[in-house]
Amino acid sequence: HIVWLKLFFTDCRCAEDDIKTYQELFAKLDTNKDGVVDVSELKEGLDAMGIKTGRGEEIISSGDDNKDDGLNFNEFSKYLMDHEKKLLLTFKSLDKNNDGQIDYMEIKQSLADLGMNISEEDANKILQSIDVNGTMTVDWNEFRQHFLFNPATSLQEIIRYWKHSTVLDIGDSLTIPDEFTEEEKTTGLWWRQLAAGGMAGAVSRTGTAPLDRMKVFMQVHSSKSNKISLVGGFKQMLKEGGVTSLWRGNGVNVLKIAPETAIKFMAYEQYKKLLSSEPGKIQTHERFMAGSLAGATAQTAIYPMEVMKTRLTLRKTGQYSGMFDCAKKILKREGVKAFYKGYVPNILGIIPYAGIDLAVYESLKNFWLSKYAKDTANPGVLVLLGCGTISSTCGQLASYPLALIRTRMQAQASLEGSEQQPMGRMVKNVLEKEGFFGLYRGILPNFMKVIPAVSISYVVYEYTRSALGIQK
Repeated sequence: HIVWLKLFFTDCRCAEDDIKTYQELFAKLDTNKDGVVDVSELKEGLDAMGIKTGRGEEIISSGDDNKDDGLNFNEFSKYLMDHEKKLLLTFKSLDKNNDGQIDYMEIKQSLADLGMNISEEDANKILQSIDVNGTMTVDWNEFRQHFLFNPATSLQEIIRYWKHSTVLDIGDSLTIPDEFTEEEKTTGLWWRQLAAGGMAGAVSRTGTAPLDRMKVFMQVHSSKSNKISLVGGFKQMLKEGGVTSLWRGNGVNVLKIAPETAIKFMAYEQYKKLLSSEPGKIQTHERFMAGSLAGATAQTAIYPMEVMKTRLTLRKTGQYSGMFDCAKKILKREGVKAFYKGYVPNILGIIPYAGIDLAVYESLKNFWLSKYAKDTANPGVLVLLGCGTISSTCGQLASYPLALIRTRMQAQASLEGSEQQPMGRMVKNVLEKEGFFGLYRGILPNFMKVIPAVSISYVVYEYTRSALGIQK
């Protein structure tokens, strides 16, 4: 196969040779000889030749003029010719000194021009992933061979592929906002990404709301003397308010996504400018600080909605007619101060959560890269989702006691006859009465909702992205 690849990717080829080579390649891929190459044939054939592509569907759909879910020879050769033209333009834009070779400095420079600063080591990593003959430079043949069966054509798309696959340390943490390149900001891509994320959050929160309500119930009401089991708890809720009562508090929970995301994103950009030692470059620890501060800023701004969410989730039938009624009653009975109950444990919880989440994610990612990244640096959806799920679960484990104390403080006045306790005394009380595990009440429904929440939000995110016209 290597010999065949070399034959396909040689320099001196005229148009007739092109067609002949395309015919040979087409014949190799069309295993059932029906004159059409479909997705599975394309993937199997390219895999056998040692060409990695996770994008068979996109190649077929972008070349498939007659919409029969496969490429006939004309469509196939037209796709390759068009794609090659676009790739040549990209190659020329990367080759700054026009010597027909791309070296790691040219890659570094091109990315810097697009507002993405990377280290020489990262630029070398990218180069090595394309460099077939080990010369530490990439010529046109190697470049074409690497990208011909990857739908990325423009430099921006190629960068996006690297950004998410060579994992250039651009942080994909739940609490630390996404990084956007300058190009993404100017084209308005960033708000589409945020909108897709918001939509995904709304659907996944709604899908897992009954488990969330169960968690809050257990955090506040469960104790040694009053054990609440999952089944018993749901039965009680259904008896008290019917099926719809399982979604109490979900409205406010979904509504707060938009302001929280927007404030977090804007604050993050500002904190990055303030904290970065060199303009335009940001180290991991600076990113972590900026992300934590942005999270704290967003939480401070929307915290009254958090209190209302807890109160509405715990409400009895007929206690509040809706969100505004709830806000009015809290204000009247307890004053403005009530809207910031539990604020301190909430802010304290951000640090262990964000820190552990990021640290575990980076460790898992580096472990994967060192162990399994042989042919490609792109770990694929399952690995990335797995790393994200494990890291956020570890973050939750660390900050859960603070979340429990926060929820109890938020609920305080709504529990008749309960005295107002400051944070320290409440922790002491829980430990005295219920022991260390008393701080982990409700963790079971909390962990039960992790996998469905991640799965729902990923699927919705991908669908919303394509609906908004964002290329993967």
